[in-house]
Amino acid sequence: MSQMKEKPTAHHVTAEKDRISFFQKTIYSIGAFANTVQAAFIGQMVIVLNLGLGVNPALVGLVGAIPRLVDAVSDPLTGYFSDNLRTRWGRRKPLIFLGAITGGICFVIMFQLFKGQSEMYYFWYFLLFQVLYFIGFTCFSIPWIALGYEMTPDYHERTRLQGASNFVGQLPWLVAPWCWAIMHNQAWFQDIVHGGRVLSFIIGGFIVVAGIMPAIFNKEYFHKLPKPDIKGPLNVTKDFFKGAATTLKCKPFVKLCGATLLIFGGFMLASAFTIYVVFFYVFGGAPVLDQAYAGGGKLLGWYGTFSAICTMGVIHITMWLSRKFGKRNAFFVTIPLSIIGYALKWIGYNPDHPYMLLIAAPFIAFGLGSLFTLMSSMVADVCDLDELHTDTRREGMFGAIYWWMVKLGLALASLVSGILINATGFRQELGLAQPVGTTLWLRIFDIGIPIITSIAALFIIKTFEISELKACEIRGQVERRRGERRSEGRRAEEERRRTERRD
Repeated sequence: MSQMKEKPTAHHVTAEKDRISFFQKTIYSIGAFANTVQAAFIGQMVIVLNLGLGVNPALVGLVGAIPRLVDAVSDPLTGYFSDNLRTRWGRRKPLIFLGAITGGICFVIMFQLFKGQSEMYYFWYFLLFQVLYFIGFTCFSIPWIALGYEMTPDYHERTRLQGASNFVGQLPWLVAPWCWAIMHNQAWFQDIVHGGRVLSFIIGGFIVVAGIMPAIFNKEYFHKLPKPDIKGPLNVTKDFFKGAATTLKCKPFVKLCGATLLIFGGFMLASAFTIYVVFFYVFGGAPVLDQAYAGGGKLLGWYGTFSAICTMGVIHITMWLSRKFGKRNAFFVTIPLSIIGYALKWIGYNPDHPYMLLIAAPFIAFGLGSLFTLMSSMVADVCDLDELHTDTRREGMFGAIYWWMVKLGLALASLVSGILINATGFRQELGLAQPVGTTLWLRIFDIGIPIITSIAALFIIKTFEISELKACEIRGQVERRRGERRSEGRRAEEERRRTERRD
């Protein structure tokens, strides 16, 4: 396959009309806070099922994976509906408003768990309300993501918008790593199960308040598109499947999805092991389990907060690399640095010096810090390519399928981590007396898996062909075509009026 050189266009400067105001960027980025706060905390709080209520890790993994099968349907449906919705408030904003409220309420209900029930009761309760939660939250997240893709047609301004959004989206990660320490604080809560119940009200409130802000204040770029001429359930169904198939046939888009699945899935899989390694290896020599939980909780808190701070810095570095060398080539700097970070965790997991783990954080931050800053901008570029081929704007469908791949990464990480944790020989009832082989394999999986997935992703990214020059050419073509369609429409309208006057 011929490679498109990723050389910057020498004279390309973002036009004033393509710039997004500071206010609009800020409001859109507040939506990122809502989108991230739920992801940051649900991953930390779900451990309540295992270490708080005694649910088997494999069942915990399963309860995190099954809702993604529902997402496989709900995400594309929401994206399609958002692309084709026409209201006085726009295509995206009504769904964003309703989805933020529904998602926040369901998040609260999901964690209203109490001790004294059976393992299968906890499994089915959490599964049911997690499915309802994800369906509701999808109505916020997919239209909000699509809104970001369409807010500017400029190659660099797209990266700046996604960088600002990703920066604000890191704020929940400053606090989320302290989730265990907060829930385990016996001065505040009876136990971590009680802590989870209370914390869910706070998180749900943030989802609602931050989530409705883009619906109220952001502007839509394509809100005046003509209403699709598709009538009848059968025709709508056919159009939906045709659109989904067309999206999946777009090779540059599929490459972005594959690379994201590998990088993000590998990171989340490692995160699942990190908690167990810290508690049962780094602090495995503590006299009692509660001391291991207390010490490990503080380390996880500082590690996570420091990682989030590093990621904020990485976002700015990534935007500079993108402007200087192009989006694709920026990955060939950031992802190898994250691989170095994963390798450094082997040294950082030191029972004698627990906080050596912090040396890995600045390097690992280059993975996710660059991933969603660049990938979201690159998906927006792909949407222009799609319009060139199909004459339609389908940000909703592209956003739905792309972020379903992100959710698939979460699901696979949840499912595989539960299976692998059992495979290491880990048993909750053994407490700190886990076998040496168990803690060894936990570290091997934690470090080795994201290294392998990141290397595989680099080979996929290498074949992505939409450079800055190519993106500018595509934009020029689609805008000329839009202008021609508008001219044809005006001529047809003038002809219709002349015919009416003659009659």
